[in-house]
Parts: sequence; structure tokens; C-alpha cells
Amino acid sequence: MNRIQSETETRSVIDAARANGFRSVNVDLIYGLPRQTVEGFRATLGKVIAAAPDRVALYSYAHVPHLFKPQRRIDEATLPKGEEKLAILDLSIETLGRAGYVYIGMDHFAKPQDELAIAQREHKLHRNFQGYSTHGDCDLLAFGISAISKVGDCYAQNVRTLDEYYARVDARSLPVLRGVSLDADDLLRRDVIQTLMCDFALDCKSIEVKYEIRFGEYFSAELASLRSLAADGLLELSRDAIRVTSRGRLLVRNVAMVFDRYLREQRERAKYSRVI
Repeated sequence: MNRIQSETETRSVIDAARANGFRSVNVDLIYGLPRQTVEGFRATLGKVIAAAPDRVALYSYAHVPHLFKPQRRIDEATLPKGEEKLAILDLSIETLGRAGYVYIGMDHFAKPQDELAIAQREHKLHRNFQGYSTHGDCDLLAFGISAISKVGDCYAQNVRTLDEYYARVDARSLPVLRGVSLDADDLLRRDVIQTLMCDFALDCKSIEVKYEIRFGEYFSAELASLRSLAADGLLELSRDAIRVTSRGRLLVRNVAMVFDRYLREQRERAKYSRVI
């Protein structure tokens, strides 16, 4: 949602949603779109705040024309540069904070009385493919092309084209392209990553007890990598805890990525391929 025609129109939609039983109404914003400017986004934020949604999700536009054909029609010269995107992000965090929204982290904001903010205060926050959620223990059934489902400890992604999808559905077959069942290491790492992204702090002792490991030994390589992030002021490391600083919340993905074994192995394979 980049351009909002009037506060009245937007507020009426939000009021109608609440009148029909929706307890929490969210507005999505995307920054980094063609011809977007700091001043233009300031006006958009003003209209959003006037409409008073319960939550705001602020996403960075990802320009990947090799994956999405419609993006090939976009003149890349009209996309805001990295410095301007960062300025828009800084403006958004400051402006929404002044308006009373809690910065949940990464790309989400919520009013203090919203269940998302309450869940974070009570350490019950969860993060899935769509962002932060209060329903961490629920299965997630996804419909449509490329959609990803989670059932128990298994994930499955649907096929990527409409023709394939409808053909599978018409044949009364699951339109699944691929899937994975998590092993013990996956579950451990998912827990660590989830906790860092939602609570911005990790009690290493609690992980040791829960998974019967020695955290320092099991994650020795990861802890070594985290030291450079600590030196940059993004987190604080102690013997029994990891705490993401207020500055590090903006880059908590970078912190969490350190514990992604598959990402590390992928990078190592790419590095090896370049060498040979």
C-alpha cells in the first residue's frame, strides 16, 4: 500500500472491518517502490496514522525481475537508492513510534493494546512466513501457487504455476512441489532463530536443558561469527545469553542467519565452486 487517496476512505474501511468483528486491522506498506521519496512516504505515513490501524507491516520492495516477469517493465533508474530506502525506514520507525506504535521488530509495528504487542511482552510471539503472529502452535495450511504450509514438523510448498496448480486440484491431488521434514538439529535451530527474532534475547541455559546439549560446544562456530556483530554493537554476548541491542533489531535477520546451517553450507559450496 503506497498511495492512499484519503484518510476518510481508509478509516471507513477499517471501521467497517471492526464493525464486522475484526479485532485487529493491519495496513501493509512497501518502501523502495519506483519514484518513491522520503517526503512522499512521510505523507503516506500521516494518512495511515490518521486512519489508526491496529498494526502496520512495513516491507522493503525486492526487485528481482529474473524471477517475476511484471518487474521487467520497471525502469530500475526510478527505484530509490539504498540511502533513500534507509532514510524512509528510519523515518517510518521514528514516525510510527511517536504515534504510539510499538516496534515489534524487523517489519512490524502494533499499538500497545494489540494482541501482537501483548504477545511480545509475554514472550508468546511467533514468526512464520507472513511475519509475526500470536499463533505459534497452530498448523498453517496454505492455498495457491508457491504457498508454503506447515503441519507439525513438516513444511510443503505448492507448485509455482496456475496450470500445474489447477491440474493437480482437478485431479484431486495435493498441488505440492516439494517438502521437508525437520530433524532434531532443524528443530533446535528453528527454536533458537525464533527466539532471537521474537524476544531479541536468548537464554542459552534454557536451550541446553531443553535439547540436552552444551550450547557453547554445539554452536561454537556460530558464536565465533557472532563476535563480529557484537563488535558492531548489534548484540551483546555473555556466557549464558545473547541479547540483540536496540540498534541490532533492524538487522536481527543477520543475527538469526548465523544459526542457519543450510545457508552456511550453501555459501561454503559457492565459495568452493569459485575457488576451483
